[in-house]
Amino acid sequence: MQHIHFIGICGTAMGSVAAAMHAKGFTVTGSDENVYPPMSTFLEDQGVEIFPGFKAENIPATAEVIVVGNAVSRGNAEAEAALDRKLLYVSLPEVLKEHFLRGRRNLVVSGTHGKTTTSSMLAWMLKSAGVDPSHMIGGIPGNLGKGAAFTDSEFVVLEGDEYDTAFFDKRSKFLHYLPEVVVVNNIEFDHADIYDSLDEIKLTFKRLLNIVPRNGIAFVNGDCPNSMDVAQGAPAPVKTVGLGGDCDLQITNIVYGVEITSFDLDGENYELPMAGEFNVRNAAMAICSAKFSGFSSDEIRAGLLSFEGVARRQEVRGIAGGVRVIDDFAHHPTAIGLAIDSLRQQYPDSRMWVIFEPRSNTTRRNIFQDELAASLSKADLAVVPAVPDPEKVAEEDRLDPGKLVADVKASGTSCWYCETVGDIVELVAKESQEGDTVAVLSNGGFGGIHQKLLDRLG
Repeated sequence: MQHIHFIGICGTAMGSVAAAMHAKGFTVTGSDENVYPPMSTFLEDQGVEIFPGFKAENIPATAEVIVVGNAVSRGNAEAEAALDRKLLYVSLPEVLKEHFLRGRRNLVVSGTHGKTTTSSMLAWMLKSAGVDPSHMIGGIPGNLGKGAAFTDSEFVVLEGDEYDTAFFDKRSKFLHYLPEVVVVNNIEFDHADIYDSLDEIKLTFKRLLNIVPRNGIAFVNGDCPNSMDVAQGAPAPVKTVGLGGDCDLQITNIVYGVEITSFDLDGENYELPMAGEFNVRNAAMAICSAKFSGFSSDEIRAGLLSFEGVARRQEVRGIAGGVRVIDDFAHHPTAIGLAIDSLRQQYPDSRMWVIFEPRSNTTRRNIFQDELAASLSKADLAVVPAVPDPEKVAEEDRLDPGKLVADVKASGTSCWYCETVGDIVELVAKESQEGDTVAVLSNGGFGGIHQKLLDRLG
């Protein structure tokens, strides 16, 4: 097979794999509706031809394999053409498995929360120690500069997503990743668009642990009952990690400083340039994985202490008018609450604003109506906009922003409903004070609100 065509090539993972396949000597083409820099120019520089839009005629007559992106569904003109022509079509995880993961030492970080940060820490620990691992991470690690890279190293660090693989393969992506090490950070209900219950999510994690080899290991959050349920009966070795006294590898002596958090893991001390208990937990999982992979405590300490974080994870976008604007990816109620706790540790004298966009497939729904109110109530001031693309969820199943605002107010936190980004910007400009911290929580671009806030406040 010499010619591979990618449908949806401009996604971060798709584009990175397409470029890596071209570097292996394959002829690679692709198409996408959103052909924009930097991915479009990156691919063009690599010699990959891109067709704008999705059209049946975009698939070259010489194409032998069609890689179908996760966002592509039935009705897509090229997907339909591939089916009509009986072409060989595969998912991106299948390409990863056969061309980049087979025979390697694959370290897979999974869980509802903390996957991106933990996998970024782990990849940097290995690179800092002199190894140049391949990695595929759903964010931009500060030390690595890009979310995916493929090298000749025996090590591959992967963010293990439980989301489905493709329209023709509803298994979780991480089931394709041939893991030697699996991290289970935590398990909660999420992805309400593809899972009907927590039990369904637990089942897919159990299947992940079922493919860990006997010479591998699973590091599981010993403080999370759902994770412990999943680990019961796993055929490979399991080690529990957490704060609880029953954990095989216990986190103790956490000390939060202004810039450095210190903690012990299994009796050894480590320092982390981040705040928040959840980041200590993330670091502990990365440390355990690196140690199992053969790296020394000193190598791990050096990597952890020099870790620069991940874009959109408590990232300070700027300060204007004395008001600090922070970008964070948190969108699940638990993650929102943890993010607020961490920001309060970092900025204890600051009034804490939280602007939350209910944009994910789960938070558009009313599944977490009460839980979101409890999380937002941890802030001093909160703002909720309209639900984006409300037509994607039936009205009876949709989050009620008005009720959410009323419930947060009832808890004693000041809260506003604002229809648009412009309304939010004007509200913050009017009500904020010097020294405030404004945390914008969204898993999307949120209309460029961060820069608009900075411009208006300045």
